[in-house]
Parts: sequence; structure tokens; C-alpha cells
Amino acid sequence: MKTIILRVKKCGVMTTVQSEKSENGMLNKRTLVLQELGGKYENSYVVTTLGNLATIEFAEGELVIANLRFQTREYNGQAFMDVIANEICKIKD
Repeated sequence: MKTIILRVKKCGVMTTVQSEKSENGMLNKRTLVLQELGGKYENSYVVTTLGNLATIEFAEGELVIANLRFQTREYNGQAFMDVIANEICKIKD
């Protein structure tokens, strides 16, 4: 896990998906594009927020502190990396 300060580049729409892991069988999900601070070409991450975190709307350019979990999975012989936000908080001005 990694906790870093990031800038919101894009905030996707919240969707509800079916999940066997959730109590009621449904789970909120939102995708964000977050970029490290420093410049135009810093590392960017496509981050998934789940559950209550997915209900939070973020504005483009907003600064956040995020605790990110990086995991890989294999599907049809190909490896994929998922970046999940365990925690994410807006930084007040």
C-alpha cells in the first residue's frame, strides 16, 4: 500500500454493480484518474473507489490524500493491474 498526495485529473460517474462480497449484493463503484504532484508528465493512476468512497464526488484539479492498494490478476493468460483506493480524503484549502 502507498499513501500519497495526488491531483484529481478526472472523476467518473458512480455506478452500482453486482457483488457477491457485499451484504446486499450491490456495490457502488467509481473510477478516478489521479496524478502525482510535480508537473504535467508525472505518474498518473486509474483508481477504483468502492462502497461509500464511491459516493464522494471529486472536482478536477482537487488535491486528495489517497491510500492506494496495487494488485495484479490474471485473466485469459494476460496479467492486469488494479489500483484500489482504500481511503481517500479531500485536502482543504
